[in-house]
Amino acid sequence: MLLDDATFDPSKKLCLIDAVQRLGISYHFEIEIENALEKIYLGGADSIEYNLYIAALWFRLLRQQGIKVSSEMFKKFMDEKGNFKEDLVNDVLGMLNLYEAAHLLVCGEDILDKAIAFTTSHLELMATKVSPLLAEQISHALNRPIQKGLPRIEARHYISLYSRDDHFVSSNAALLKFAKIDFNVLQACHLKELSGIMEWRKKLDFYTTKMLYARDRALECYFWILGVYFEPKYSLGRTFLTKVISLTSILDDTYDNYGTIEELDLLTKCIERWDIGVINQLPEYMKLIYEELLNVYSEMEVEVGKEGRSYAVDYAKEFMKRVMKGYFDEAKWRKEGCIPPLEEYMQTTLITCAYPMLITNSLVGMGEIASKEAFDWISNDPKMVKACAIIVRAITSSCCICY
Repeated sequence: MLLDDATFDPSKKLCLIDAVQRLGISYHFEIEIENALEKIYLGGADSIEYNLYIAALWFRLLRQQGIKVSSEMFKKFMDEKGNFKEDLVNDVLGMLNLYEAAHLLVCGEDILDKAIAFTTSHLELMATKVSPLLAEQISHALNRPIQKGLPRIEARHYISLYSRDDHFVSSNAALLKFAKIDFNVLQACHLKELSGIMEWRKKLDFYTTKMLYARDRALECYFWILGVYFEPKYSLGRTFLTKVISLTSILDDTYDNYGTIEELDLLTKCIERWDIGVINQLPEYMKLIYEELLNVYSEMEVEVGKEGRSYAVDYAKEFMKRVMKGYFDEAKWRKEGCIPPLEEYMQTTLITCAYPMLITNSLVGMGEIASKEAFDWISNDPKMVKACAIIVRAITSSCCICY
């Protein structure tokens, strides 16, 4: 009601939206939040109470919503030398909000680079001088800013934190109670999904006698998918994507650590054909994984077909074929002791990191929001997806070197 109330103070409305998002219940109010932030943006920065706390909150919430706002607004808090004013350190909550806002920087935003350095150094000192509750919030933010946190873990943290904040409890008791109930209901939904996935894993018996070489990552994969989308409406997508990642992991281990080059050649060709009729060409241990791969996509095709979106699975299959072709190319390089040219290596490794494939497969379970145009866009290797793949490959490569 307050989000829709035009007379409700914009600064207080920003604080309410922030609390709703941190408590993990904003998915219930997506339209209301979108409308409220649009009106606040149209009202301009001058319509809000212009202190560091509210200004940083205004900036962060609007950018999170995809609204383009300039970081130049923070120049009001800087001196003539271009440095943040030292007296800002007296506003602990303002500094904390500026720190969180600055993590939404884009390349070339020197103001926000300075904001991160300035707030980080001072917040570390402040943490020893404030109340235990605020110190906990500062420590949590310094360890993991909002933009780098998993929504459900962040929600659990802030439900606990706000429950110990007497001022918040007294003014937002109903909101906090709703957040606790919603968290428990949603967790029960997730546990039910996970139970079904573990039954699927147990029934296939991949990891006991048939494929001892493969990593058992079903639980890990489901947790990863909760970071992609946790809302109830994406239940089908979570189950599908968890199975896809689990099967991809087994296939990765098969290409890397077990299959002969001749067997892998057969498997790659069978996946390219995507036809259960060719399964007898495969060795016995490969038949199970190949059959289940086709089954998972066929089951999803039936489900999205009810929405008139069968095309979504076709795109997902093509990306899976790309990954398997890349796995085979890497297997050949190892077999032949070949070190490919950097350009050829990058073309392949940005496919075999599997992120473009997983992003595409995640869209399959998102309903009408993932239109054919969205799949056409991602099929043309957009810079955003390529950049994501480069980051992921760089991280995984460095981890392997350190290990």
